[in-house]
Amino acid sequence: MTKVVGIRFKKAGKIYYFDPGDFAVKKGDHAIVETARGIEYGEVVLDVKEVAEEELAAPLKPLIRKATEADAKKVEENKVKEREAFKICEEKIAYRKLDMHLVNVEYTFDIGKIIFYFTADGRIDFRELVKDLAAIFRTRIELRQIGVRDEAKMLGGIGCCGRPLCCATFLGDFEPVSIRMAKDQNLSLNPTKISGICGRLLCCLKYENDMYAGKKKCKRKEPTTVPKPGMMVMTPSGEGRVMHISRSDQTVSVELSPGNRITVGWDEIVESSKVEE
Repeated sequence: MTKVVGIRFKKAGKIYYFDPGDFAVKKGDHAIVETARGIEYGEVVLDVKEVAEEELAAPLKPLIRKATEADAKKVEENKVKEREAFKICEEKIAYRKLDMHLVNVEYTFDIGKIIFYFTADGRIDFRELVKDLAAIFRTRIELRQIGVRDEAKMLGGIGCCGRPLCCATFLGDFEPVSIRMAKDQNLSLNPTKISGICGRLLCCLKYENDMYAGKKKCKRKEPTTVPKPGMMVMTPSGEGRVMHISRSDQTVSVELSPGNRITVGWDEIVESSKVEE
């Protein structure tokens, strides 16, 4: 077993393991560590714990030290520099007439590298742009092309539910989302209703998918014809129109008359006719 501590560098970023060494760090503390892209300042989000060595993808890098107030001040100074670098890069992009959209700029803690994130429809030849930026900042420059989901994660925003975007608040990784999930949950297949502000399928379609998948595997079988909203059916209480169906518990809300609705199981109804929705 190996002792590790979990550190995150962004609000909703991935959690990386490091060797805590002799440092007494706990959740909520900040630390200075060495990463693949340089010296970074991160927040401890997982207390020191032991994990099996086979669970670790690569040899652990040790914590350099606990962060101080001076380190926190330097991080704030770097944020000011990032905003300045953003403006300069936008000017150079316009000067070079490159078809790319700058999204964000990040300095490593030790200013050993500056990373410029951008989106573009295709491949961009930014070699001259890199030379321009390197001449100005005199440090290593990296231009990284990202997708629309990563752009939404970086910029944040408000989703159709009225809450801050999941990807920008707590989702560390993007999980695959398919149209099948929307169908299984009986959701509208209108792209504008099941897509996020990034234009991709809503990440939250994944949240309840396992429950619906589990219901499909249960012994109870679905009827040959799955009821649909607008369908006329016969129930033990009489004929009515299907108003809503619930795949999770396989029930149907049927309106027998204006203001008179009942809920019955799928196996308690028989289709009588169909009407145009």
